[in-house]
Amino acid sequence: MESPDAGSAETFKQIELVIFDCDGVLVDSERIAMRVHVLLGAELGWSLTEDEAIERFIGGSMLSITDQIAARLGDRTAARWWERFVALHRREVDTGLSPVEGLPEALDAITLPTCVASSGSHEKMIHTLGRTGLYDRFAGRIYSSTEVARGKPAPDLFQYAARRMGVDPAACAVVEDSRPGVEAARAAGMRCFAYAGGLTPRTWLEGPGTVIFDDMRGLPDLLAGRRPALPAGDGDG
Repeated sequence: MESPDAGSAETFKQIELVIFDCDGVLVDSERIAMRVHVLLGAELGWSLTEDEAIERFIGGSMLSITDQIAARLGDRTAARWWERFVALHRREVDTGLSPVEGLPEALDAITLPTCVASSGSHEKMIHTLGRTGLYDRFAGRIYSSTEVARGKPAPDLFQYAARRMGVDPAACAVVEDSRPGVEAARAAGMRCFAYAGGLTPRTWLEGPGTVIFDDMRGLPDLLAGRRPALPAGDGDG
């Protein structure tokens, strides 16, 4: 794990708002999504490995993913892919989705204001956060890339969330797990705490102003500028 003081004290202000990504940060849905994309690729004519799906799709908006599929297979197949994805993803979520390990405990310990800013649609977040019992923790403070002109890695969504919450971007901390999300946080001029306990390779998350961590239970300490005190047997990895 990188030092908790990664970044520039001259650039960032004291943290006033924590902005959470959703998929892979709050809910353990990235594995479901990548599995479904690989399945649909085999069905519709694009033989993807899971590693290829991760590199191309993880952290991306519906528009960016659909654009890639359309460029490869055409608009009609891309529309069919997304229609099938929504149905299969919903079924998988209903039968096997859980919060990211350690996330509920982290939320219980974080006293700063929080919100969600995700590439997913509001409909999708209502479903995934609702199924995992997390929706009420963020109700009224959930923002989607569908509300801005450009999705991640552009800074628009995080800047929009900060504006809606009335907080200077320099006083915001973003919790992300994908390369586009980390790049968006940096472009927005925000601290980034990058969770490396999911699918994204650790090297994709590295960069200035970013703290990389492996256990959600350590996030409250990191936000406070402390090195996490994790239970015996846990650690930096």
